[in-house]
Amino acid sequence: MNNLCAEIGWKSINHEGEQLCGDHVDIVEQNENSMVIVLADGLGSGVKASILSTLTSKIISTMMAEGLPLEECVSTIAATLPICSVRGVAYSTFTIIHIIDNSTAELIQYDNPQVILIRNYEIYDYPKSELIIDKKKIYKTTIKLQENDIFVAMSDGCPHAGIGIAYNFGWKYEEIAEFMKDLSYVGYTAKTLSSMLVDECNKLYGGQPGDDATACVIRIRKREPMNLLFGPPSNRDDCDRMMSLFFSKEGKHIICGGTTSTIAAKYLGKPLKPSLKFERSDIPPTAEIEGVDLVTEGVITINKVIEYAKDMLDKNEKYEEWGFSNDGASLICRLLFEEATDINFYVGRAVNPAHQNPDLPINFNIKMRLVEELSACLKQMGKRIKAVSYTHLRAHET
Repeated sequence: MNNLCAEIGWKSINHEGEQLCGDHVDIVEQNENSMVIVLADGLGSGVKASILSTLTSKIISTMMAEGLPLEECVSTIAATLPICSVRGVAYSTFTIIHIIDNSTAELIQYDNPQVILIRNYEIYDYPKSELIIDKKKIYKTTIKLQENDIFVAMSDGCPHAGIGIAYNFGWKYEEIAEFMKDLSYVGYTAKTLSSMLVDECNKLYGGQPGDDATACVIRIRKREPMNLLFGPPSNRDDCDRMMSLFFSKEGKHIICGGTTSTIAAKYLGKPLKPSLKFERSDIPPTAEIEGVDLVTEGVITINKVIEYAKDMLDKNEKYEEWGFSNDGASLICRLLFEEATDINFYVGRAVNPAHQNPDLPINFNIKMRLVEELSACLKQMGKRIKAVSYTHLRAHET
């Protein structure tokens, strides 16, 4: 098995005046190394288009993940989609990207703009074979994956951007490909790349999109493990065991919490050097321990990380806030959101006396709840998560 993984990110904007998006992205994992990604574009916009695209993406992704043949998937879609009373057709275009064992990608495309593949920081012209299924012309490609491959799937709202405003005939496919190629050198995440493409489309529409526009980006990269320790164990006799397990793991190491960092410094035999510089008023300053990549405060900092994670999964409006700042929460975000692919959480169950004030909305399980909430967000970003909780004399994996 290779050491590659697929990082996935997407963003959509709605047709001006519509509450629902007529495009839909669906992802189904077959196992930890294989998945099916479907981007569907429903006919028209609004509620009808949203129903068409959601049905299409859900049905195709589920059937493909179960190993059913493409012909059966397309036939099922044709038989299932409701008929538009205005146009008399049931119509939803789709792009399927099937990642197999993180080594092969299968592209299946019907009437959406062609998937852009950037390889070695250049636009790669991949081969396509033509299939006719239920009178629909479908293009199919199978390609071996390489590190740093970037796949860009989009709905036709992207090349339509700017028609009659910035461009006479919209933003040409070749121009979009060049735009994405120029961004590929920087090392942006898949989510950031998709956001930058859709935000540019929105600008070309003058902030009033004439069509739903969606971009889904898949970035092939090497696995990058990361380890985060949050809180000491409730039994002090477990401290050395917890530290030994934490520091034995491959990858970078993040420690959150004052008591936890003190214990880690003692275990490593290195001084704890707190910083007195507040990068921002609402986030406590960081500290330094030789041998540890990042040391921060605990609950307040992790709460902020969760806030940023939820925003990233939604509209990604706060990227500039955490993407360039040097406070503890922003530094954790860049490590977890942008660098890490596999994240190990080590959560101590010791009770912090400062959290026992009945006037504070914090209880005994606050750390575990925060980690569970953050883990759920990170899983939606495509990260592999493992959490180890220390309580009494045993370690429990969750």
